[in-house]
Amino acid sequence: MILFNPKKHNRFYPDEESRQIMEKTIEFFETKGLGSIKKDDQERIWYKEFLNFLAKEKIFAKLLTPSPYGERGSRWDMWRIQGFNEILGFYGLPYWYTWQVSILGLGPIWMSDNEEIKNKAAELLQKGSIFAFGLSERTHGADVYSTEMKLTKQFDGTYLANGSKYYIGNANEADMVSTFGKIEGTDDYVFFIADYKHKKYNLVKNTVNSQNYVGEYKLENYPITENDILSKGKQAWDSALNTVNVGKYNLGWASIGMCTHSFYEAINHASSRNLYGMFVTDFPHVKKLFVDAFTRLVAMKLYAMRTADYMRNASADDRRYLLYDPLVKMKVTTQGEEVINLMWDVIAAKGFEKDTFFEMATRDIRALPKLEGTVHVNIALIIKFAKNYLFNPKEYTDIPQTSEARNDDFLFNQGTAGGLGKIQFHDYNKAFSLFNTPNLKIFKEQVEIFKESLIKAPSTPEQQKDTEMMLAVGDIFTLIPYAQLILENARLYYIDIDLLDQIFDFMVRDFSKFALELHNKPSSTEKQMEYCMKMIRKPFVDEKRYKKIWTDFVYSQKGAYEMNY
Repeated sequence: MILFNPKKHNRFYPDEESRQIMEKTIEFFETKGLGSIKKDDQERIWYKEFLNFLAKEKIFAKLLTPSPYGERGSRWDMWRIQGFNEILGFYGLPYWYTWQVSILGLGPIWMSDNEEIKNKAAELLQKGSIFAFGLSERTHGADVYSTEMKLTKQFDGTYLANGSKYYIGNANEADMVSTFGKIEGTDDYVFFIADYKHKKYNLVKNTVNSQNYVGEYKLENYPITENDILSKGKQAWDSALNTVNVGKYNLGWASIGMCTHSFYEAINHASSRNLYGMFVTDFPHVKKLFVDAFTRLVAMKLYAMRTADYMRNASADDRRYLLYDPLVKMKVTTQGEEVINLMWDVIAAKGFEKDTFFEMATRDIRALPKLEGTVHVNIALIIKFAKNYLFNPKEYTDIPQTSEARNDDFLFNQGTAGGLGKIQFHDYNKAFSLFNTPNLKIFKEQVEIFKESLIKAPSTPEQQKDTEMMLAVGDIFTLIPYAQLILENARLYYIDIDLLDQIFDFMVRDFSKFALELHNKPSSTEKQMEYCMKMIRKPFVDEKRYKKIWTDFVYSQKGAYEMNY
């Protein structure tokens, strides 16, 4: 099974220490039990118990310290980072969140040239510290161009920091808060370090009703020296965007973890509940909902795993990850919402019950598409790659499945954050030719019609300024690289051919859905509408395949996992 199951944790790790990190974390949560997790969630208890466990085992130090700065075995390794992401998501978003915002806080530090601060960060990680990323502001949100946090230079060469940051995770206990601002009187951006314990650091409030502390803080004449500064000017700007490139990948894994736990709860409940003389899982529409949820979840994981291979093998000459990475954030997280919705239609009122994991997931799954830039922001980013991706391929060496124990140096040396429209990709048809299934064939036909429409019925200048229209085009385009990486990983993981074709059953339907939405946009032209209608296709129906997926892959998970209460 490709899905994570704590009772059968068989994921490959190249070294024993990495496996021990994962197994100890699983043991911590299984010992804690679902009842304790739910109590802490409902009473909004700060997860000090979890942070103490992390400190004792030095888990953040091992996973989040690049090898030049940490003890033996410490490295920034996306293979094991994705595994830890999934485990935390499986047990609850709050635990994942403190990890995620520590990653964001560490990004500008590891990207800095300030060796003193980097060594201090490594020491703090050894002690179990958490970190924070002070980027957004209440007035401007994700519009970091307009940051109002200011450093004002003093006569002695030091600075005073003044301003506030809003919606900052770990703001209550982060020993290092990587804070983004501008140098007063200039257009130069700056990243500097603040400490939550300093008397000039004013913690205003927790902005959310949650276990998490997502704070607002104000700096009022907070003293800063050159030793506290991480980066200035373009380097600071690039650090902000490149840190988000590293961090947004993790959001998809939180969705995968939550959906996987919810899947086990849903199949266990539905398969044991008898209504009208039948078990719920005997109803045809329930089988359909479960098969759709399962195949979407498998696709999410295949895509996210493959993206890490591109991140780990990235270089200044190969930045394809800058397309695949925001797709993890945008596509995988929205698919997570879809998976929860499908299963919720099965278990209905059970999904509201306070003793279930599912009740937390229905709430928290909504957050992930809205963090690190909205879905709309990420689609707008993704569209920039479409022309080169579809029409201007380049030859690259094949990217292998990359699980070896090594530090992913390039992530903290990404260079300039611009030039996205110049990035080229390998021909996606190579992945599309790896398999020959009925639904993949239909999907490929839809792709060709879409490409033809872009040439023969292109967007008008007015439409290119119409955000709603371009987002609709972006929804269709994203299906193509999503499919590409799923296919590449299906080969690497020897995915059952019938399971793969069932995945493309929903891919064909999603393509048709997005084509209809594009057709119905107010500004779509007659020619564009004609092409949209050609894109609308029905998946290939194969009852034998469908029954196999239900029996061998979905229903077979009945009783496979239930968390200790």
